[in-house]
Amino acid sequence: MRAQPAHSPPARYAESIALLLAMAAAALHQPRIAAQSPVPDTKVPAYDVVSIKPNNTGSGSVNVSIGDGNFDAANISLKTLILEAYSLKESQLSGLPKWNDSARFDIRAKIIAPDKKLLKSLTRAQSRSMLQPILTDRFQLKFHRDWKIEPIYDLVITKGGPKFSATTAAESTSDTGVNGVKAGGFSVRNGSLTATGVPVSTLVDYLPSQLQRVVIDKTGLTGKYNLQLKWARDDAPPSTDSDAPPDIFTALKEQLGLELKPSKASIETFVIDHVEMPSEN
Repeated sequence: MRAQPAHSPPARYAESIALLLAMAAAALHQPRIAAQSPVPDTKVPAYDVVSIKPNNTGSGSVNVSIGDGNFDAANISLKTLILEAYSLKESQLSGLPKWNDSARFDIRAKIIAPDKKLLKSLTRAQSRSMLQPILTDRFQLKFHRDWKIEPIYDLVITKGGPKFSATTAAESTSDTGVNGVKAGGFSVRNGSLTATGVPVSTLVDYLPSQLQRVVIDKTGLTGKYNLQLKWARDDAPPSTDSDAPPDIFTALKEQLGLELKPSKASIETFVIDHVEMPSEN
């Protein structure tokens, strides 16, 4: 075995350096998925009054209502509030305190004299960002962002093409909508999804809650569509019924002509450095 030159690092050290360089190179070639870009403060109004009360009902249901300068949430957790405020997927969030598992809150926020024209002009992300001061002021939230390579899914069209239709002009203005859901609406209940007049991005935003992975839209579809999907939820008891719905992967293929393909990407993450129980009203 040849002796190492005096100026060379030990073999194990050299192997470690090589491994780190290889990992860095791999990371550079991974697609990067950023969290929602920050929204300029000048364009987003602020809530004038915020009330936060503990919810001790033990209920598993969460009710959230946003509109006309009001935000009302019943039985909401810190995690859900952060995901909403910063437009995050669950897999992007880490560092939650232990009390998040049990603490729930009723939150009411209000703009006293709302500019309805301005509110209607806000994007979904901008409307969500109005919740951020509640977290930083009342929960004393401090955080930083980081990147990590994570498994994801790419949503693509199957070879047979999509099996759903574009929303017609009549459907987009119908008072009854399609299957009871008006244009722009999205309903999910017990493993059944119905949407009318929505972009594919609406489905993409929902899927991570069922898959625990970020989903990237690779369909190339840009219109608004009517979607119907039925699948067996993971927590559903096993069924021998021949008419029982399939798992969500099969359901997407058979019912919508869409497929989830495993991939990897560098995901921007949201790391909590400090957070407290909310201050009193």
